[in-house]
Amino acid sequence: MQEILITVALIIAVVIIVRLTFRTGKIKTLDPYKVTMKHIDKMDDGKEFEEYLFRLFKALGYADTYKTVSSRDFGADVVFSDRDGCRYVVQAKRYAVSNPVGLGAVQEVYASIRYYGAEKSLVITSGYFTEACETLAAYNGVKLLDRDDLDEIIRLFKARKNEQAKDIIEEEPYMIHDE
Repeated sequence: MQEILITVALIIAVVIIVRLTFRTGKIKTLDPYKVTMKHIDKMDDGKEFEEYLFRLFKALGYADTYKTVSSRDFGADVVFSDRDGCRYVVQAKRYAVSNPVGLGAVQEVYASIRYYGAEKSLVITSGYFTEACETLAAYNGVKLLDRDDLDEIIRLFKARKNEQAKDIIEEEPYMIHDE
């Protein structure tokens, strides 16, 4: 009887280990060459998305790329310098397509510019933005990259077209100027 219980316990332990190791749709390493939008949609939380973007920017070859401290990020999740040495602050938002990113993301990243000594700011989401968010970003020069932009950056990166991916990231934001 005891041998049967030990065998059953071992089988259960193996099943649990296998399930934890091979969680459906999850990539534990967050390797930018392996991650797809489907994987991003299944990430547990925003921290995983921030880590993925950090790794993607490093793999794209951006200088001085680092991830901010989670508990005191002052509105930026990732900081990097572009091809011209211009420092960017990035706010990462892993949102569902049905839940657009609102004004808060633009307010937070814009407020972080001076703290991190940046010249430009950008918000990247796995979803889309509200119209109000787009308007506020346009008035303040905050670059917005939505799901379609992110998907294209990932596609170009995997095709080893890093310069074209960087062109999307570094393109000047849409601006509204008062007259």
